[in-house]
Amino acid sequence: MDNSICQVYEEIQSLEEEIKLLAEKYEDNQHESTFFSDEEIVMSIKSFQREFQGESPSYLKAELESLEADLSFLTKFTGIQFTSHFKKTVEKTRNRTAQKHRLSGNCHSLSFQLEFQLLEMQNKESVSAVITDLSIIMESGEDSDMSKFVSSTEEHGNLLTFFRSLSSYAEWCEHRRCTFLHFKAKYPDVVTLPEGLLGDYIILRNPKLSGFALTIVWKIHIDEEGRTTPVLDLLTKVPEQVLQQKMATIETAPARFRSMLLLFGIETAIENLIKVVGLEK
Repeated sequence: MDNSICQVYEEIQSLEEEIKLLAEKYEDNQHESTFFSDEEIVMSIKSFQREFQGESPSYLKAELESLEADLSFLTKFTGIQFTSHFKKTVEKTRNRTAQKHRLSGNCHSLSFQLEFQLLEMQNKESVSAVITDLSIIMESGEDSDMSKFVSSTEEHGNLLTFFRSLSSYAEWCEHRRCTFLHFKAKYPDVVTLPEGLLGDYIILRNPKLSGFALTIVWKIHIDEEGRTTPVLDLLTKVPEQVLQQKMATIETAPARFRSMLLLFGIETAIENLIKVVGLEK
């Protein structure tokens, strides 16, 4: 009789241990997830729409359409798309939760990866959240301004500032890329892009005048607080015989170009520069 009781007790203990292990595994799975891309989310929404067509209540279909519209608007407005997201709970108590996050995405032509820890603390009156251990990887080449901004953001852990500034910076990069592409297509014999469409300068050459070149430099400055400013300038390379003939005109070209930028904007200033110096076909 005693042996039977002991055997039953051992079986109960074994079951309790198994239940505990399964509960812990389930808890871990609950706090680990993959963040689907915007395209996958839209496809899922459309799949739900097809599945429930004619069967779901009208309010559900309206809510799905609203979510799809909001997602499309936010992507177009910010240019930011998240391609993956992983999170894991590393600490959880009654008033404190700590999670590690890792996500990646792109903003126009710029890619980024983030890792950080989110600490949430709750009391009777409110819930507060703090970001720590922030690490940012940006594919921005050798841009020293962006490197300083990233370092400042990592130090202060301000993700809102990062995404807001990234959206503005990447939008200017995209605007520059489209502008360079436009002039390269319109004046293929005149416009040269030594660093491609993602470079920060273009060179204008007169096919009929060897050694003559104008370089339009277009930097995008971002300070440590995330303020973004386009900075353009003109550099000249002129043969000696032309320099002697048109010394005054050449010397004032950079200043005139900066004045045109203020008066007409970037695209028109570049267009006028091409026409003024006689580079158009």
